Amino acid sequence: MTTHWDRRRFLGSVAGAGAGGMVAGCSAIGASPRPKGGRDGAGPAENDRPGDHDWGLGQRGDGNDRAIEGYADRVSVLTGEAVRLFVSTTSRTFRVEAFRMGWYGGAQARRVWACESLPGQEQPVPEAQGPTRTVSAAAWRPAARISTTGWPEGAYLFRLTADAGAQRYVPLTVRSPETAGRVVLVNAVATWQAYNAWGGRSLYHGPGGKSDYAGRSLAVSCDRPYDGDGAALFLTYEQPAIALAESLRLPLAYVTNMDLDREPHLLADARAVISLGHDEYWTPAMRERVTGARDAGANLAFLGANACFRRIRVEPTAHGDRRRVVCYKTDWPHDPLYGSDPAAVTADWREPPHACPENSLTGTLYESNGTSADYAVAEPGHWLFAGTGVTRDSRFPHLVGTEYDRVTGGPGTPRPIEVVAHSPLVCRGVRSYQDSAYYTAASGAGVFNTGTMRWVESLRGDGAHGIPPYTARFTRRVTENLLRAFAQGPAGRRHPARDNLAAFRPYAADPIWDRHDLW
Repeated sequence: MTTHWDRRRFLGSVAGAGAGGMVAGCSAIGASPRPKGGRDGAGPAENDRPGDHDWGLGQRGDGNDRAIEGYADRVSVLTGEAVRLFVSTTSRTFRVEAFRMGWYGGAQARRVWACESLPGQEQPVPEAQGPTRTVSAAAWRPAARISTTGWPEGAYLFRLTADAGAQRYVPLTVRSPETAGRVVLVNAVATWQAYNAWGGRSLYHGPGGKSDYAGRSLAVSCDRPYDGDGAALFLTYEQPAIALAESLRLPLAYVTNMDLDREPHLLADARAVISLGHDEYWTPAMRERVTGARDAGANLAFLGANACFRRIRVEPTAHGDRRRVVCYKTDWPHDPLYGSDPAAVTADWREPPHACPENSLTGTLYESNGTSADYAVAEPGHWLFAGTGVTRDSRFPHLVGTEYDRVTGGPGTPRPIEVVAHSPLVCRGVRSYQDSAYYTAASGAGVFNTGTMRWVESLRGDGAHGIPPYTARFTRRVTENLLRAFAQGPAGRRHPARDNLAAFRPYAADPIWDRHDLW
């Protein structure tokens, strides 16, 4: 996809970029006026602005993965704060555009800022350092320092374009300073970084690929580009839900999970907190603050599966605080905090030395991967399914996968809880079930978990994974029902869960690893 540039928008040349100075000669496009109250918001009127259909990538780089790549020195900023971009490219020059992701009449993005030409330089891929085998590009020279003055709150993508045509994304969140009265969309930066294999290592594998578990990093840095197109997890598991939420003209707030870790009162008086499609890595502070929001009446939604599964901590780097994600996983006995602070040791949440399974918050337990199965409706009369026309056992092919959750009824399961979908599947040769579940808390908060990783992906209706396009009509309507109800305040007061767990004969252990067929 080729960008067509209107050169009249640009006023001059670039000054001071190599030294990290503010970029001159670049334009803010249709900047939003400051609303009353002195805060740059992103209310429904933002999506009345014209959108830009040309926000995708035309090419990632002629077979050269290093043709252009970059990262930002902040995962989130408040409107008006500056962010530095660090870019490596084999081209002499490159350009940058900033797109706010939303609805915009179906365009799904608006270009808010652009710079026509910056000097390029190729920068090295560093070696992994230390006992945690962490890859960091913090030593790169900055390419630009960009002000976000006038940028509305929201999820953004910088698009880098080399003069030879290669393109790559760099994500940024312009965060909301407060969330009272709003539906909070949480960008799962910690999970993005956990899977990021730039430089040859992620929290999953080392340079030898998926089989190189022993060579994986035990801590990963935000001071490096993302692999692939630069925003793969955001685009797959978050952007479709953001587009839908903004199309509903609801009062939204944007934060990252790093912001939740830093700011104890960020969720004060929020109407709802939405965990998007892949939100696996949580610090104790993140979990405490989301749980506290629920207990104060904020509704919660988990639009994926495998949420709140890994316990992490976040540490500072040369570029600032909370830019290093630590997770020893199965090597938790080697965590430096083992023996001194069990609650901070970075094992899975359900594992020792301080087990606290995620179901007390999410309602479900992650069971396994990978599978692909039909999504089977169990309670067609549930308010979430209003307007979908489903009947008992309506099926939606391949909507369950590749990871999934199940209600086990074991310790910590919130009650009352309502299983609204109960989908038979086969995973690793064992027969089990996936569940979507809704429970209500004593505060009146409603909590919904889709229990499948493909929910947000399906909203596109593009047939990925063999999911029929008509499934998007179902998942969109359910998600609309959910967001509208959750935006009104504690959903349990209008829609209390009707406990039906006994009807599904829950099995408290994990049948996959116990090799126990459930049907």
